[in-house]
Amino acid sequence: MNATARAPRHAGVYPVVPTTFDAQGGLDLASQKRCVDFMIDAGSNGLCILANFSEQFVLSDEERAVLTRELLGHVAGRVPVIVTTTHFSTQVCIERSRQAEALGAAMVMVMPPYHGATIRVGEAAIYDFYARLSAAIGIPIMIQDAPVSGTVLTAPFLARMAAEIEHVRYFKIECAGAAAKLRELIRLGGDAIEGPWDGEEGITLLADLDAGATGAMTGGGYPDGMRGIVDAYRAGRREEAVAAYARWLPLINYENRQTGLLAAKALMHEGGIIACDAPRHPFAPLHPATRAGLLETARRLDPLVLRWARS
Repeated sequence: MNATARAPRHAGVYPVVPTTFDAQGGLDLASQKRCVDFMIDAGSNGLCILANFSEQFVLSDEERAVLTRELLGHVAGRVPVIVTTTHFSTQVCIERSRQAEALGAAMVMVMPPYHGATIRVGEAAIYDFYARLSAAIGIPIMIQDAPVSGTVLTAPFLARMAAEIEHVRYFKIECAGAAAKLRELIRLGGDAIEGPWDGEEGITLLADLDAGATGAMTGGGYPDGMRGIVDAYRAGRREEAVAAYARWLPLINYENRQTGLLAAKALMHEGGIIACDAPRHPFAPLHPATRAGLLETARRLDPLVLRWARS
């Protein structure tokens, strides 16, 4: 087991909060707040809002501002909140990040600049993007290294930014071979790598923990299950963590491979936490058979999400 020398300010399970809509596609803030209350009660060490798994790509700028203000106000310091502020424009990303910090965000998560399938920038521009962002805020930055950006971020480049850019301290690694990349990032970056994190719904969680990950950004449907894995591992009880991972892996796999970002809302709707589990058009809703498979898999585990609103 590897470990970073720097004691992380943020560690553990920080699930992504789904965005809840009503049947007409409008924001449902009452359901949104119940969703957050459940996720905190289920053991989340912290939360992440406005991520890709939050359907951030279907939200207007005004809706983003409303959700940032309402959710940070509703959480009210109960747990730290990471706000995703990704944008191709350096200036827009800075503005979003400053607003999030002013409202109480503990960290911002930012992908490298990209747009669509073909618009990218090179390493020099990526470095300058994060350097300017760091100079504009006073909270940590998490770089999200995910295939959706279409940008290759090598471990040496990430380690250099960690060493040279003040607030670049956390890294959510979601690319192929995540464990190997985490291990190399920790080796190269040393103390500058405050938070090497797992992502992608926890599908590679055990391997990533073995590589030195100190945090996991998962889906929001079952933080209680993910805490059982991560807490045992961080306490040095690896065999207990392995057993917990094996128990929850069918549900993790179903979310990662079958339902994607709709899993958390389907589970919360089934449990009576939110009023509607529909995504926003044109994103397709779950097929009834897929939804049934998700719920069948979840019921075998008796997660809190299916009991919380009825207890």
